[in-house]
Amino acid sequence: MADHRAELIQLLKRDALQFGDFVLASGKKSSFYIDCRKVTLSAEGAAVVGQAILELLGSEPFEAVGGMTLGADPILAAVLTMAGLQKKPLRGFIVRKEAKGHGTGKLIEGPMQQGDRVVIVEDVSTTGGSALKAVDAVQAAGAQVVRVVTLLDRLSGAREAFESRGIPFSALATSADLGLPAS
Repeated sequence: MADHRAELIQLLKRDALQFGDFVLASGKKSSFYIDCRKVTLSAEGAAVVGQAILELLGSEPFEAVGGMTLGADPILAAVLTMAGLQKKPLRGFIVRKEAKGHGTGKLIEGPMQQGDRVVIVEDVSTTGGSALKAVDAVQAAGAQVVRVVTLLDRLSGAREAFESRGIPFSALATSADLGLPAS
């Protein structure tokens, strides 16, 4: 994973890092923004992300991977694609911000099942709020969250938020790896 992790850090620096005045999803202000979609929505980045996550998880048992739409969508697609190439059975799911008001009215889309062990993926974690919404939805649906994996941890409380709920948390990179302060 070290090579994929180092490659991801370089891709984040090259393609995703922006400087300016930004308001983050957490409501915090920041002088930098990391738009991971610029990495995860490229063929090169998707391959690196998918492989790095599978290597990080190793032989940890889980049946499904997913997270909050939109940030998790390309990540879980990358993981599923790389798992498929390796003949590993794995299912994906997407958690909507709110249940559909039509059709089946689902909050979670995809073949996740009650009793599944799942990994929640996220692009950038600041306080962990978005991924915690996914955790709550998945747990309410009867699945067990075995880990949360983020591409980039801004080192601003996400790890502590998950650990306080007894959920293992892993980051492929941190703001420090990009030479940036916590924020």
